[in-house]
Amino acid sequence: YAGWDPNKTESAKDQEVSNTKVAEVIANFKNNYPNLKTYFEEAHGYAIFPTVTKGGVGIGAAHGKGEVYEKGTMIGSTSLTQVTIGAQFGGQSYSEIIFFKDKETLDDFKAGKVKLGARASAVASTAGVSKDADYNQGVAVFTLSKNGLMYEATIGGQKFRFEAK
Repeated sequence: YAGWDPNKTESAKDQEVSNTKVAEVIANFKNNYPNLKTYFEEAHGYAIFPTVTKGGVGIGAAHGKGEVYEKGTMIGSTSLTQVTIGAQFGGQSYSEIIFFKDKETLDDFKAGKVKLGARASAVASTAGVSKDADYNQGVAVFTLSKNGLMYEATIGGQKFRFEAK
């Protein structure tokens, strides 16, 4: 940890890499799953996590860093932390996008009031998004892995931290 400074901000190069990753993930979602274009067009905002890494044996954890957008403009950065307990073993990486239906829900997210709880999900095939995919309490969450697209109405134990740009 020599030379590590927790107060140091991201370098221009790091920010450029982050912006490139975000753009690639958005393009991947839009190109492979055309039904998501409506969410990008109609949502008041969204948080995008290019890579969330998750692993567990009995107790699991996940973490990812991302960016928050309001009406298509990047307004800040965010981090995701998840802790789960139960029958689990293994690890995975995936991309995640959280859409906010309206300004109030996005404001709640920025204030740390959005915590996604009790896991309930429906898996959609790689052919597209489930017709049942919709907002739950103003939030819609989508994850993209190597195995296709998984829609999740809520996600167990995820907490978020927002930092304005």
